[in-house]
Amino acid sequence: MWNKIIRLALTTLIFAWAVWQFIEGNIGNGIMLVLLAGLVLLTYFRNENILLAFWHLRKNNMAGAEKALNRIKNPEQSLIKSQLAYWYMLQGMIQSQTGIGKAESYLRKALSTGLRMKTDQAMAKLQLAGIAIAKRRKREAMVLLADVKKLDTRGMLNDQVKMIKAQMKRI
Repeated sequence: MWNKIIRLALTTLIFAWAVWQFIEGNIGNGIMLVLLAGLVLLTYFRNENILLAFWHLRKNNMAGAEKALNRIKNPEQSLIKSQLAYWYMLQGMIQSQTGIGKAESYLRKALSTGLRMKTDQAMAKLQLAGIAIAKRRKREAMVLLADVKKLDTRGMLNDQVKMIKAQMKRI
């Protein structure tokens, strides 16, 4: 909670300083301060630890991603709604490597909180379909895979969908 307020207050102060610099005739300083205020405001909407966790996941470094997410203390109060959805999604992806029970609850919370992009929703539902297969819930997995096909308009997850369908045949 305080983290969000501090970021907004800092942005306001830097922007006010920029306006004062413009009034004084220091145009270069004012432009630089406006850019700095924009950078601080960007960290309000994009949490740096979540971005770092995504980067670690891209490098397939689960320990680094988990470490970055664990730096966020009390995420329900310190993150805005969209950031919280991605925090849940990342936690679900990390937990799916060890325990699928916790991963399923995190991924469901991510979907209910509201992931912004359809590809992210498709990825979360694909993970849930894999968990449903592991728990031998074939019908639920089929429904989730149908949702994945609807959400994945670019076809980026076609290979993973085929792999899960092949696993469904074994059950």
